[in-house]
Amino acid sequence: MGKGDKKTRRGKIIKGSYGVRRPRKKRKPVVVTQAKTEEPKAEVKEEKKKAPAKKTTTKKTGEKKTTTKKTTKKETEKKEKE
Repeated sequence: MGKGDKKTRRGKIIKGSYGVRRPRKKRKPVVVTQAKTEEPKAEVKEEKKKAPAKKTTTKKTGEKKTTTKKTTKKETEKKEKE
């Protein structure tokens, strides 16, 4: 008696069926409550004071980064010959 037996708990689990040996779990009934109807409250608008915005400055430099190419020994020898 094992996985292939339809009458055992293990067999029911393997087959995915329910029965006396493996009853389904009972769900609790859902209680529906009525929502209270409330009158909309009068909205009081208050002006919120905003903090002054911080000024951010970025440094702009006119200098461009230049990269120098590293030359190998062979390239320097070629230049010297010319």
